[in-house]
Amino acid sequence: MSAASTSAITGWGRANATRAALHHVASRAEITSLIGGEGNYIARGLGRAYGDAAQCAGGAVIDLTGLEEIIDFDTATGVVRCEAGCSLDTLSRFSVPRGWFIPVTPGTAYVTIGGAIAADVHGKNHHREGSLGSYLREIVLLAPDGEHHCSRESEPDLFLATIGGMGMTGVIVEATLSLMPIESAYISVDTERTGDIEATMAALASGDSRYRYSVAWVDATQRGRHLGRSVITSGDHTPAGALNEITRHSPLLYDPRQRLRVPYTPPSSLVTPTTQRAFNELWFRRAPAQREAELTRLNTFFYPLDMLGSWNRLYGPKGFTQYQFVVPFGHESLVRGAIESLQRAGAPASLVVLKRFGAGGPSPLSFPMPGWTLALDIPLGAPELAETLDDLDERIAEVGGRIYLAKDGRLRPELVGQMYPRLEEFRAVCRRVDPEGRIASDLSRRIDLLGSKGHAEQRKRT
Repeated sequence: MSAASTSAITGWGRANATRAALHHVASRAEITSLIGGEGNYIARGLGRAYGDAAQCAGGAVIDLTGLEEIIDFDTATGVVRCEAGCSLDTLSRFSVPRGWFIPVTPGTAYVTIGGAIAADVHGKNHHREGSLGSYLREIVLLAPDGEHHCSRESEPDLFLATIGGMGMTGVIVEATLSLMPIESAYISVDTERTGDIEATMAALASGDSRYRYSVAWVDATQRGRHLGRSVITSGDHTPAGALNEITRHSPLLYDPRQRLRVPYTPPSSLVTPTTQRAFNELWFRRAPAQREAELTRLNTFFYPLDMLGSWNRLYGPKGFTQYQFVVPFGHESLVRGAIESLQRAGAPASLVVLKRFGAGGPSPLSFPMPGWTLALDIPLGAPELAETLDDLDERIAEVGGRIYLAKDGRLRPELVGQMYPRLEEFRAVCRRVDPEGRIASDLSRRIDLLGSKGHAEQRKRT
């Protein structure tokens, strides 16, 4: 049995800590023993969910980072089978030198495969290639009713409910997915500066057909005619023939290194309106007005923040929240409206990223849908922040948009069904594999993800 310690646990935003028994497991047998006991539990990876999705107050949190083996890899097809605790960093260090890369990646390599599946992560290429679930072939799931080997052919409803299901269908212990072939460990990047949010959205829209990857860093500290000025970086994998004299000697070299680390949490946030304005001004000015085909390493393009270890400590003891939403095309005004609302509340976002989504996937709780997605890192503490975000939630829900549950730490339960219209379909699958309601997280309890009334009735019948 794994050793357990009662610990205060938070998400990456370092807010809303709760205490749970933290179990570091190293085998499926240990997991089976834990989930066969009593009380609630939830799986946890590297803790990069920003909110409370991997917390379970008063219950058990199962740390899967000890299950990190790459079990099998087909160098001809790029199909990899690995344990769920394997990180994207570990996978890339193994696969990139062999000419393969994960087809969809979020903004950090320090997430586990299991966590990436549970959040159905998306990246800078969603407008072209969808979310990670599109490349998943099979999962092995330990649920309260037993072990499941799920795919699109075998138990497809459980397979799809697990993708984006925030860990509520069971503990993912193994996954098989398809990687994409690459000829080098470089991205050919085009950079463009835009003067306001409307110009930014127009530039992103025009690049859909030209670029595999595209993202805009948005300056949310500007007001008036410069509100939403941005730096857009777009690109694609560099073919071997386009490398220069230096890079062609080691085309598949992948060696990301952390340059700096925030050693401790300062007594107050270092992210203030003054530092935000200064950082945003520097970031915007240092970017070229326009540059084409710059050779950039994979890790620099996809994971710039990973170069600063424990950067979340910069927000001080109060922490921060990442507010990420998507609204359908045709409701672009809400993108500008969100930035303006936070400015009026005295809570401007420090880091803001805008992307375009393509078609959504078949999973009932998958976040992406065709439209605009805006992610905003917001320091906690402004008196009007909660009310402002609640108002934005309602406006987003009214137009058919939604909040990303993997980032959320404060959404109200009454809006979840409106944002995720297939919620009852998801709940039915959860009740089938977990009739006693053993799997729970602070997130699931807060937003009533499983439908407490319906689950209580299910327990009575069993």
